[in-house]
Amino acid sequence: QVQLVESGGGLVQAGGSLRLSCAASGRTFSTIAMGWFRQAPGKEREFVAALSWSGSSTYVADSVKGRFTISRDNAKNTVYLQMNSLKPEDTAVYYCAAGRISHVQELGVMSLYNYWGQGTQVTVSS
Repeated sequence: QVQLVESGGGLVQAGGSLRLSCAASGRTFSTIAMGWFRQAPGKEREFVAALSWSGSSTYVADSVKGRFTISRDNAKNTVYLQMNSLKPEDTAVYYCAAGRISHVQELGVMSLYNYWGQGTQVTVSS
């Protein structure tokens, strides 16, 4: 069992930066893939970024590529999402997720993530 708690959300002006953190409990953190998803009001939840259990493979959505970076610290059981050059369209609730995903090609598949955090709000003002 893995429990996830996100933090770091808030209100920021367009062009600004935020770093989200996701602290995980459970002894299997270092063996599972981690991802970030987001859901804007009235829209479906969408994939943002993910990385393999070792951190050696990452996958980032085209909409945030070059602006967002995902990383993990297995010693701290924490995954991060560094968000730079934020845009108003990045406004959403951001969710951390974990799953036993073996193939890099599957890192963006939402249904493969078994554990979810409660979400943290990110609001980007224009």
